[in-house]
Amino acid sequence: MSMATRTDTQSPAVHVADSHDLIRVHGARENNLKDVSVEIPKRRLTVFTGVSGSGKSSLVFATIAAESQRMINETYSAFLQGFMPSMARPDVDLLDGLTTAIIVDQERMGANPRSTVGTATDANALLRILFSRLGDPHIGSPQAFSFNVASISGAGAVTFEQGGKTVKERREFSITGGMCPRCEGMGRVTDFDLTQLYDDSKPLSEGALTIPGYSMDGWYGRIFGGAGLPMDKPIGKFTEAELNKLLYGEPEKIKVEGVNLTYEGVIPKIQKSMLSKDREAMQPHIRAFVDRAITFTACPECDGTRLSEAARSSKIKGLSIADVCAMQISDLADWVRGLDEPSVAPLLTTLGDTLDSFVEIGLGYLSLDRPAGTLSGGEAQRTKMIRHLGSALTDVTYVFDEPTIGLHPHDIQRMNNLLLRLRDKGNTVLVVEHKPETIAIADHVVDLGPGAGTVGGSVCFEGTVEGLRESETLTGRHLDDRASLKKSIRKPTGALQIRGARQNNLQDVDVDVPTGVLTVVTGVAGSGKSSLIHGNLAGRDEVIVVDQTAIKGSRRSNPATYTGLLEPIRKAFAKANGVKPALFSANSEGACPTCNGAGVIYTELGVMETVATTCEECEGKRFQAAVLEYRLGGNDVGKDISEVLAMSVTEAEEFLGAGEARTPAAHKILDRLAEVGLGYLKLGQPLTTLSGGERQRLKLATRMVEKGGVYILDEPTTGLHLADVEQLLALLDRLVDSGKSVIVIEHHQAVMAHADWIIDLGPGAGHDGGRIVFEGTPADLVTNPSTLTGEHLEAYTGS
Repeated sequence: MSMATRTDTQSPAVHVADSHDLIRVHGARENNLKDVSVEIPKRRLTVFTGVSGSGKSSLVFATIAAESQRMINETYSAFLQGFMPSMARPDVDLLDGLTTAIIVDQERMGANPRSTVGTATDANALLRILFSRLGDPHIGSPQAFSFNVASISGAGAVTFEQGGKTVKERREFSITGGMCPRCEGMGRVTDFDLTQLYDDSKPLSEGALTIPGYSMDGWYGRIFGGAGLPMDKPIGKFTEAELNKLLYGEPEKIKVEGVNLTYEGVIPKIQKSMLSKDREAMQPHIRAFVDRAITFTACPECDGTRLSEAARSSKIKGLSIADVCAMQISDLADWVRGLDEPSVAPLLTTLGDTLDSFVEIGLGYLSLDRPAGTLSGGEAQRTKMIRHLGSALTDVTYVFDEPTIGLHPHDIQRMNNLLLRLRDKGNTVLVVEHKPETIAIADHVVDLGPGAGTVGGSVCFEGTVEGLRESETLTGRHLDDRASLKKSIRKPTGALQIRGARQNNLQDVDVDVPTGVLTVVTGVAGSGKSSLIHGNLAGRDEVIVVDQTAIKGSRRSNPATYTGLLEPIRKAFAKANGVKPALFSANSEGACPTCNGAGVIYTELGVMETVATTCEECEGKRFQAAVLEYRLGGNDVGKDISEVLAMSVTEAEEFLGAGEARTPAAHKILDRLAEVGLGYLKLGQPLTTLSGGERQRLKLATRMVEKGGVYILDEPTTGLHLADVEQLLALLDRLVDSGKSVIVIEHHQAVMAHADWIIDLGPGAGHDGGRIVFEGTPADLVTNPSTLTGEHLEAYTGS
């Protein structure tokens, strides 16, 4: 009997290969985890919840994802592994059933100025192939439409074997690229304000150059002298040839004091060293110089499109590739669907699907030529998701870090659908999340806590969402929290006027932002909130912007050094022990001599990634042994400086608040850190390990004492547990009550309900947004829910 006609319905026994349906973690101890053991179902959606600092990231990223990546790296040859970072095995007893992990995080996308939304996804590559096939006139291969490929041609002798003889022939070659020759594919040209580069009344030897880093005491002085430039003549008296050489000189080899060096004019040198970076990635003093000395204007040859004239001359249905990349993606998707060309049908389908993913994920308002560095953290995360949605891989573990950041409640529903789609393809989806809307769709929930830092790191609950609701954990209790509208609202004391705002998609917006109250600016993602507030208010006097960008600091910086907390602590130690304060700084005299106070030793391995190992001399404590003998707070209960830096803010508050260790100046700063919800943060934790929300709250704590009268906060609830949002609202109230004006860009309904005044942008995103659709009190918005925000706020407050 053939297999096709089998009638017996007996199910085959479960194959042993199908029995591995759990990821098992036993005895995880990374960071603050206390011997955590969990079993996570595969091919399901698991959400990890818990207050900030409870250990979610330690379990998901530092244990599960880190081990998965480490094991994949071990499958490569020893030669290849040499070029990869060597990772230490996470501190865990057993990890079983892991699959390949793909981490989709919120790091901003690379700050390379050549990267756009189109180049960061497959969309540009597909469009280039489309134009090379269908574009009229035909100008060449897909490279001819790439603004990152320059056109070059040349000729040379080629040697090859023919009939047993070696034959030499002259061959010519040419590559047609699409890069605009004038701006080299950057889309903008730079004009230098020469008065900002040098002071023409001074000679070079007296520091005429006013460019950061160009001091004449070091090599620069010798190089300019060695290149034959007059060092003692004021620049204003240079001949035309001398000035030209100083500013625009071509690279030339010179010898200075027996060393071979290269001399190059100042302007090409600045272009290579400073302007090759995105503005956001520059150090503050370099950025200030660039803003002062250089003006960027759209390239006159390519109109800012980055493409050569030939690439722009080839068209499909009257549109060039530059026109198409400048379109809003939702419109471009319709345009692609309208192309009926059987010869490229599969290509059109793939391109259409990619563009539809953008629209589905709520990014239809972007255009493909948008520089990748200008995307917010949430937008960058969703752009990365697009690559995975179209992927043919299944049985992969996707790890998401708060995918709802930057999303209006209206957009969260779409994000949920995407997470479910990834799961339904047969993938394991792990999500670290605080929003109840996303926790609600989980198949499995792991709730960590009960508190943060040393009082966290345990599993409080594991099971279904229903089980979580009935459990008495902090998350379970707050899951169905609903904010009620405030009974009374404050009256504005004045207004900040914005007139005729037209940045990005804003459509000539006039608005008065009230002062002396808590104003919430809201609207769907891409409606123009950041453009309106950052583009028009940031930079005014008295305005303090507290955002989530990385804090410029080294791997030696930590909350104690950043907030100025270390200063009073060092002085207290010095006073108690009769020695000088510099001993208690790991960046100064007290540093361990072996690791120079870093606590770890960095081994540069040439071709390999630098490896960090804990310093054996000080065991990672960063100080000399002699310094650790000095104590603060009496000999019996006293602590040494490394023990104080290992304390959390809450512990330090207690320690420095009473008894012999009482330090009022330190206490003030610690109070502010606790107020912004960072009580669990360790004083000596490197700043590089903080999340975006933690960085923002740390900046807020340090800037609360500044003189400014207006605070702009960008999504301060990022990374906050439902229980912590109440604390944040109390803090915002205190700021307003102390006479400050607070403007918050936010999607969290609890913050909207708490506002005195709401400004809602919309009605949609991109060119469908950019207008004010509502301004007034939350109560007015709920009684007349004519906007998307109003509908969601009404549902949330249940009014």
